[in-house]
Amino acid sequence: MTLSAFDQFLSPVYLGVPLIALAILLPWPLLPTLAPAPLHRWLSNRLLSSQNWLIGWIVNQVILPLNPGGHKWAALFVSLMMFILSLNLLGLLPYTFTPTTQLSLSLGLAFPLWLATVIVGARNQPTEALAHLLPKGTPTLLIPVLIVIETISVLIRPLSLGVRLTANLTAGHLLIQLISSAMLFLLLQMSPAAIPTMIILFFLTLLETAVAVIQAYVFVLLLSLYLQENI
Repeated sequence: MTLSAFDQFLSPVYLGVPLIALAILLPWPLLPTLAPAPLHRWLSNRLLSSQNWLIGWIVNQVILPLNPGGHKWAALFVSLMMFILSLNLLGLLPYTFTPTTQLSLSLGLAFPLWLATVIVGARNQPTEALAHLLPKGTPTLLIPVLIVIETISVLIRPLSLGVRLTANLTAGHLLIQLISSAMLFLLLQMSPAAIPTMIILFFLTLLETAVAVIQAYVFVLLLSLYLQENI
């Protein structure tokens, strides 16, 4: 039986039960919380301090630049970035599955959140929201064309969000799988030639780790920019 390199992206099934739900829920128990600690403790452990630093950095980079009306979205954006970041990083471990390589999950996250920003803009400032569809000073003859183009650009935003996240992670995982297969073949046939391949695989893994972090940040950052236009 010939296996495809894309078989690694198939949703795993065990005894007829899809395991994608388990993969999605797994990151949450790994995140430390203050609940088990006594309320009178002032000092936290290193893991909790690192998480608090990461949350503070997300708030400073994504939430504070927004208008005050967007600060109420802080908890949602922080939770979303921690969730996507955990899924992306856990998917780099051996014998694991990355749910964010599934376009259905990425679009399932992107479309409702994008639609929420559009609804907020239509409710709070409908005139300004419609004004984005027509730049100021547009010639009369170009008005219908630009309205159609701007409408398409707005409607395509959730698709670009989901495809960007899925495509980047899929490409990285596929490249790691191909190079690791080549390294295994060279290790069995020509051991000295496998050493450069191991070095390449190591640096590629570091690069894919950076991509996993950056894609989670870009996903939330673009959503915050869409929200900024509608508040």
